Amino acid sequence: MKRYELIVIGAGPAGLSAAIEAAKVGMEVIVFDENARPGGQLFKQIHKFFGSKEHRAKVRGFKIGEDLLKEAEEAGVTVQLNATVVGLYPEKEVNVRIGDEIKHIKGDSVIIATGASEAVVNFPGWTLPGVIGAGAAQTMMNLHHIQPGKKVLMLGSGNVGLVVSYQLLQAGCEVAALVDAAPKIGGYGVHAAKVSRCGVPFYLSHTIKEVEGTDCVTGVTIAEVDSSFQFIPGTEKHFDVDTVCLAVGLNPMSQLAEMAQCQMEDNPKKAGFVPVADEYGRTSVDGIYVAGDVSGIEEASSAMIEGRIAGISVARDFEYVSEEEFKEKVEGFEAALGSLRQGMFAPENRGKNIEKTEEGIAVSKNLLKKGYLEEEVFTFPGVKKIKGLHPVIECTQNIPCNPCQDACPKGCIKIGEKITSLPDVDENSQCVGCGMCVASCSGQAIFLVNEDTGDGMGTVTLPYEFLPLPKVGDKGTALSRKGEKICEAEVVDIRTSPAYDHTSLLTMRVPSEFVMNARFYTG
Repeated sequence: MKRYELIVIGAGPAGLSAAIEAAKVGMEVIVFDENARPGGQLFKQIHKFFGSKEHRAKVRGFKIGEDLLKEAEEAGVTVQLNATVVGLYPEKEVNVRIGDEIKHIKGDSVIIATGASEAVVNFPGWTLPGVIGAGAAQTMMNLHHIQPGKKVLMLGSGNVGLVVSYQLLQAGCEVAALVDAAPKIGGYGVHAAKVSRCGVPFYLSHTIKEVEGTDCVTGVTIAEVDSSFQFIPGTEKHFDVDTVCLAVGLNPMSQLAEMAQCQMEDNPKKAGFVPVADEYGRTSVDGIYVAGDVSGIEEASSAMIEGRIAGISVARDFEYVSEEEFKEKVEGFEAALGSLRQGMFAPENRGKNIEKTEEGIAVSKNLLKKGYLEEEVFTFPGVKKIKGLHPVIECTQNIPCNPCQDACPKGCIKIGEKITSLPDVDENSQCVGCGMCVASCSGQAIFLVNEDTGDGMGTVTLPYEFLPLPKVGDKGTALSRKGEKICEAEVVDIRTSPAYDHTSLLTMRVPSEFVMNARFYTG
């Protein structure tokens, strides 16, 4: 029987991070993953991450995945792919299926980093071809470059539903509507806003009543629900679509932890049935640890840090690092993790009705219910009318993210002491129009505007991530925050640069009266 000092189950962001930390101090580590390529969900994630520099903010998920794989290789981690762990026992013995063989492997320690699976909901027609999970849609688009469908309805307004809706638009699909039974949008407002300005309508307090079709999806009917989530008669709305995409949550894949006789708990704040673990990932079974979504659903940035903590915890327990080294490393990891768990979307705030920001500004009801800001946008510190060229920052929620502050070479943007503080525009600093703030914003919430360039016209520079790129001189239409056509627009500049990391900067010329409302361009 082959024996390893550490077996890691799952080569996603948490598993790879854990393996790297343990291997760097000399442990012999093997990682098993059932997929054909490592990296987990990271290689589906073409959007830029939130957080700060230490969290890899403004770096796209697939690039973070590539960096993790390189780091694992350099650390000497062995990664065994197409290897499905089918058994895990308290003695740290693992049964793994590789090809047609079942191999029995012994570990001195085991880290379970199996992640999560997509949740589903049942409704008439839910088994028809064309009803798919948001993760499946991402796999088709971002790994295999296949459109999931031509016309899609998205169910779920959490970050997954919002991000995948935007990526569907990038892939050339039409998103007919974004629907959620909850009375308010569950994900970041900046994600909702970038979907809204593309013209996608939101239907909150609505859910699917029936999906139509015989051999495949041909349409879907939604209806409004009351406070008890019961359908309200007469509120039905029909959409001709060929695809229904489900983004209704994730379930921790904790079966192996339960099989290994770890103490388990049903914890709604952690999104389901999870192993009980301490702050270092240690479960009730000596030598078995957990990291990432298997121990509670969070963002990939958090999963990577949890993996680092679990990896160094194993190394400490097996005396590969001293107590002093352990405390020093963990302190840094915990600080980074703690900063991600702040703000309106912190784990302890799940389900709470937060009415004001940390700065005391009323939370936008329009943003929560409709997906876009209206006149209340001017109550936020990042939105000011300033003479000449200046940034407008439509970030209105306390999200743990601050790359915009570091991006501005002239100090036009200030965040404050906390990573969740709302960004502010310094009226005394002179914007040079470099556009780094626009490109670096993970939520695509920053615009450069000049309200008066002469002849009653002004300009708006916006982030643009669609192909083909418009050309200078093209004339089209400017769309408002809610995706309505508001005026004619002419493209006067298109900028691309390696520093922008695949975000192009499109500058359009519009009448001055529309500068503070024009937020998207369509040809």
